Amino acid sequence: MAAAPAAAGSGAGRGRRAAATVAAWGGWGGRPRPGNILLQLRQGQLTGRGLARAVQFTETFLTERDKQSKWSGIPQLLLKLYATSHLHSDFVECQNILKEISPLLSMEAMAFVTEERKLTQETTYPNTYIFDLFGGVDLLVEILMRPTISIRGQKLKISDEMSKDCLSILYNTCVCTEGVTKRLAEKNDFVIFLFTLMTSKKTFLQTATLIEDILGVKKEMIRLDEVPNLSSLVSNFDQQQLANFCRILAVTISEMDTGNDDKHTLLAKNAQQKKSLSLGPSAAEINQAALLSIPGFVERLCKLATRKVSESTGTASFLQELEEWYTWLDNALVLDALMRVANEESEHNQASIVFPPPGASEENGPPHSSTRTQLPQSMKIMHEIMYKLEVLYVLCVLLMGRQRNQVHRMIAEFKLIPGLNNLFDKLIWRKHSASALVLHGHNQNCDCSPDITLKIQFLRLLQSFSDHHENKYLLLNNQELNELSAISLKANIPEVEAVLNTDRSLVCDGKRGLLTRLLQVMKKEPAESSFRFWQARAVESFLRGTTSYADQMFLLKRGLLEHILYCIVDSECKSRDVLQSYFDLLGELMKFNVDAFKRFNKYINTDAKFQVFLKQVNSSLVDSNMLVRCVTLSLDRFESQVDVKVAEVLSECRLLAYISQVPTQMSFLFRLINIIHVQTLTQENVSCLNTSLVILMLARRKERLPLYLRLLQRMEHSKKYPGFLLNNFHNLLRFWQQHYLHKDKDSTCLENSSCISFSYWKETVSILLNPDRQSPSALVSYIEEPYMDIDRDFTEE
Repeated sequence: MAAAPAAAGSGAGRGRRAAATVAAWGGWGGRPRPGNILLQLRQGQLTGRGLARAVQFTETFLTERDKQSKWSGIPQLLLKLYATSHLHSDFVECQNILKEISPLLSMEAMAFVTEERKLTQETTYPNTYIFDLFGGVDLLVEILMRPTISIRGQKLKISDEMSKDCLSILYNTCVCTEGVTKRLAEKNDFVIFLFTLMTSKKTFLQTATLIEDILGVKKEMIRLDEVPNLSSLVSNFDQQQLANFCRILAVTISEMDTGNDDKHTLLAKNAQQKKSLSLGPSAAEINQAALLSIPGFVERLCKLATRKVSESTGTASFLQELEEWYTWLDNALVLDALMRVANEESEHNQASIVFPPPGASEENGPPHSSTRTQLPQSMKIMHEIMYKLEVLYVLCVLLMGRQRNQVHRMIAEFKLIPGLNNLFDKLIWRKHSASALVLHGHNQNCDCSPDITLKIQFLRLLQSFSDHHENKYLLLNNQELNELSAISLKANIPEVEAVLNTDRSLVCDGKRGLLTRLLQVMKKEPAESSFRFWQARAVESFLRGTTSYADQMFLLKRGLLEHILYCIVDSECKSRDVLQSYFDLLGELMKFNVDAFKRFNKYINTDAKFQVFLKQVNSSLVDSNMLVRCVTLSLDRFESQVDVKVAEVLSECRLLAYISQVPTQMSFLFRLINIIHVQTLTQENVSCLNTSLVILMLARRKERLPLYLRLLQRMEHSKKYPGFLLNNFHNLLRFWQQHYLHKDKDSTCLENSSCISFSYWKETVSILLNPDRQSPSALVSYIEEPYMDIDRDFTEE
């Protein structure tokens, strides 16, 4: 079809665009329905061919279609925006157009995020969808990146206010229109460029929020060392900006999770580690190193984490941030929190600043009050809690990274632990009212509540900090360290070297250290509390490593063992996670400790109680096997000692008497081997394999290994499945060799926790895997030839 001549005054370019549009639709014959136009625009976006932008239409045509389709004039505004945003533009008119577009999208985003969006009619298209469909997102990206273009050696500049409007519109479009965030994430140069916009305080929060959303969907992790002048950028952040920046860092320093359970198997992890060795450090590791190279970075995080509420940013700047968050409804939390507590402390509020609730006008007033609502103290607390959440997470990840020892030294030097100890009662484990602040759409007991999330993040940090590290004694105060020394002196055993080496100027101050405070709240925790798991994990990490009698007695004197037994037996805990953490803690608390076994026997003082305890132990060996291992090891040590106190415990303790029976040990051994397979081994259940090995190693010491293997063979036959257990065990031990002989940390942990040299572990496994069928200690000697299946390839495809 021939193109119609251009209308007078419209210009040849506009005529050509109109002709191209007509050709794309196959002529003007019928009046195309809006749905057809939108469909072709979407296809153009996906294919990169055909219709993709408003500039491909005439303004007359867009205006005509807008009357029918109710596009709110957005395509026409985009057409004007394109015309006023060219390289030689002064951008004044461009900014005016952005001001017109922005409210059309922000109202829709607000409704979307606050879950008030109504279902649209089929003939109506949301503003953000139309904005994206007619090329608005790509155009704004081009406008924002104009400063990267040089003309005659000079780079173009756009105002912070204009950048702010562009960012606001982009974010609102990401919120409401599916796929936009992913498309932006694919523009790596744009993502890197966004970091440079954080140098301005005026655009910082909008930029940070958009980056966070983009990185959340980006397939490949961004590398911080590619960000221009990263060190200068971060160093120039004020404390408020640094806290918000931690939200972005949380995405960039954590290893990406595939979400596939199969990838959490040890087989898969080993394969991934081999691959990583050939590829070098991961992006997350590179990013961690980049951050740690920034002068003062960890010190500033420690100051943020330990800052008291009274030291936080002034009220005026806080209210300014609230206004920003009102626009950026990713933070609907703040608005909800403000509304929830607006009247909570109005009579006792010390602040004179007032803040109108969102949506309230001067004329109408807020919905629940005839005057402006005062800003309560609890809002300041929530402000600080949200910051500390992000900061503690970043510190926790760094503590678990490759530079762990470096981070440990800095965290100790900058007194993170005593600082958190001082905040424990007033902020971290504060008592909160029934109207405590919660996330939008959640309730106070939800694990997503900021109060609860802060507590869990705090406990995870303590766990990472204490785990197999001498700095764990910083969790105590001077008096408590003296108590450890006194325990060692009374028991006539050498003091723990790490206690003697602890820098007393870096420990907790006050009447109680952080560990003691944790024990106090742990014992008061309700039975159904979600904190029990994390509390037990944090305390257990303090005991991990080489067994310390003084550490155990310190905790025993504070009633920890009785509390654990109460939760397991008297409250009959049902949560598998909590039970596992309590069994692990109980095992570390009792291992090799005669006093602990005496206390156990004193609490479990009836057969009925003991049967309840055994029922919990036997209900899931994956959860309780670490306790079984510790009791088995303790029994072996006690039997070799000549001591009246030990002999008394051996004769009286129900638990030791139970474990000492060969049928009991064989029952545990059979089930431990039977519940795991090479293909299903994970970091959680591999302990079952190691516990089974402990039982057999101790049998080997007593020259009873052939007896135990013969009994396993009989148990197989009694189940009518000859060979199935021993073949499985053979495969498990082959994997054990591959896994542990190349992992120094794991082997050290095995040695320290069992007090059995790793060489004895290796020798025992080699003896069991001996291919000589004449060997009385080789597994193959007990597998009949027709049932032999020991050479199966268990490597992952």
